[in-house]
Amino acid sequence: MFKSITSKPLWVNILFAFGGLAVVLILFMFSLNLVTRHGKTMTIPGVEGRTFAEAKRILETAGFDVEIQDSIYNDTAVAMAVLRQFPAADEVVKVNRTVYLTINRSVPPTIEMPLLEGLSFRNAQLMLKQYGLRMGDTLYRSDYAKNSVLEQQMGGARIKPGTKISMGTKIDLILGSGAGADQFSVPELVGLTYTEAKFVLESNGLVLGTVVADGVSDSASAYVIKQNPERFTMDNRINKMRQGQSVDLFLSIERPVIAPPVIPDTTIKN
Repeated sequence: MFKSITSKPLWVNILFAFGGLAVVLILFMFSLNLVTRHGKTMTIPGVEGRTFAEAKRILETAGFDVEIQDSIYNDTAVAMAVLRQFPAADEVVKVNRTVYLTINRSVPPTIEMPLLEGLSFRNAQLMLKQYGLRMGDTLYRSDYAKNSVLEQQMGGARIKPGTKISMGTKIDLILGSGAGADQFSVPELVGLTYTEAKFVLESNGLVLGTVVADGVSDSASAYVIKQNPERFTMDNRINKMRQGQSVDLFLSIERPVIAPPVIPDTTIKN
């Protein structure tokens, strides 16, 4: 055999060598395609929202491997439901691809109750969301700190910060109504300067409302010519208000002439 090979011209042997190599490469690539199933692709079915058992059955029936990538807690989803999948639904991938699932935990994790009291209602909402807690009822109590959290409750009772509770628990909030519990007489502000009137309002826990200052260039030196609510009612009784309520002021550059209030005659006539 060796003699027959050497008896042929060199170029013939080289051609036979290249031909044999080409046949080997073709057979290798063909067998590689069979092993890896090259060119065969499938569309991944969507399984988000399904239970893990159902998602696993669907994916494995379609020819995919399944692994749990992570488990988190979502109080609005069913226990053991698929929250996310990777690759995503409808992606075209090679067969035998592994699909990774994130599932919802069956038991909510335990966390410590945060301190919400003293926060604004908006900040308390953000804090609840951050801790994975749910907003319950919102009730109002007389307090001039409007929409400030006065008390945090669970099941109708105050819950202390640091108490161990389950994520997803509903928390009720007691908020300030913006008005104090006790009534007092409306202060007389007409005749005062704007600066003096602001001081009186702040001293009484009242809020400065709308300021009307037509024709006034420097409000600090202007005078209060009218207020709302006024100190006296139409029948000359003293108006009442609570802390946290607002008073509107009307300003002028001229000091107003203040007429003495008319006191109703309460004497008994024969």
